[in-house]
Amino acid sequence: MTFKRLKKIAIIALSTLAAMPVAAQDLLANQAPIDRKMKAVDAEMLRQLVEMEEEYDSPAADLYEDWDNTYAHKLTSLPDTFRIDLRDFCMPTPSRVITSNFGSRWGRQHKGLDIKVYIGDTIRAAFSGKVRIVRYEAKGYGKYVVIRHPNGLETIYGHMSKQLVREDQEVRAGDPIGLGGNTGRSTGSHLHFETRLCGVALNPAIMFDFRNQDVVADSYLFRRSHYERDGAIATQLRGANGLYGYNPADVNSTNMYKSQAQSSSRANVRYHKVKKGETLYSIARKHGTTVAALCKLNRIRKNVRLRTGQILKYS
Repeated sequence: MTFKRLKKIAIIALSTLAAMPVAAQDLLANQAPIDRKMKAVDAEMLRQLVEMEEEYDSPAADLYEDWDNTYAHKLTSLPDTFRIDLRDFCMPTPSRVITSNFGSRWGRQHKGLDIKVYIGDTIRAAFSGKVRIVRYEAKGYGKYVVIRHPNGLETIYGHMSKQLVREDQEVRAGDPIGLGGNTGRSTGSHLHFETRLCGVALNPAIMFDFRNQDVVADSYLFRRSHYERDGAIATQLRGANGLYGYNPADVNSTNMYKSQAQSSSRANVRYHKVKKGETLYSIARKHGTTVAALCKLNRIRKNVRLRTGQILKYS
């Protein structure tokens, strides 16, 4: 098509618009904002439908009978087994320093992990969910936030200097929910982080690896008969000070497990978390050992299929 022909078409189009009745032009001008409003309404309806579908499919809907803002945590009926989806997570803080583990501490149970943060550091939602509580507790959590997540967990963030969310607010994983602080029963600025299922405190180290800023696996299979032992093992693998905070008398572990935990601590056993695409050969080369040694330590065969997040001994 030649330039002259294009020019002719453009002139005809402009002439047509100019000849259009004023009423018709006004109609088009008025229609534009209406179209934009309708698109906005459609987008909002779609968002609500997606949220309703997510809520309907949410495992949490089967675990909790009501939405109660009275208590930070309240024990409800605990399932025998329950799979907790850990995908689409966000670490609540980029800090890798655990200052206090889950478990027995100073004659009482410490129900979460203390992670070193400074006053004013951003604290983020670990998973998407709905804020259940935003409150201040002078002799406990200080300024804290409780979020209920569709995967069944509730997370608690304590000792903050400021809360950035309100009750009943929907949040996405990674949204800022508060600032690090030293409020409540606290001896220094840090984040007190809890993970609870039906009000029962689970060791966050079962699911979160703060040193590597990652979750341990895509999911965690909660078993009512094993979760306390799982928590003790998690502290041993990912805690700041070996078995600090773990008192075998506080959990229903067998004598054999106690012996294994103590001997492992004495031998300074080291562990590797399997990443996607890794093989026994690449892991052995990384840690200066052999595939045969890895197989012997972990009682596995050379042709074993490794799972992402699997924990292996390498020394």
